[in-house]
Amino acid sequence: MDVTTQTETAPASVRRVTKVGRVVSNKMDKTVVVAVDYLKPHPLYRKIIRKTHKFHAHDADNTCQIGDLVRIEETRPLSKTKRWLVVEIVERGEEV
Repeated sequence: MDVTTQTETAPASVRRVTKVGRVVSNKMDKTVVVAVDYLKPHPLYRKIIRKTHKFHAHDADNTCQIGDLVRIEETRPLSKTKRWLVVEIVERGEEV
């Protein structure tokens, strides 16, 4: 009698959403607030409007400063409001 074992393969890597935005607050420990700007047409008049959405992102090393341009990636829920992770600092902000 031939006994074969089935090997479970891991699911294909999940493509995570990434966004680029500016750090507007770093007052919390290991958390930054990133403002992401996007363009959206007005539903009735079709004029393009600039909108901003703020995301709370995890910054494990507390390296981000206000004004930095960062890339964030969607991840599992880390707290009540945090679902994003700082992947890289694209551009350093100006020193004040």
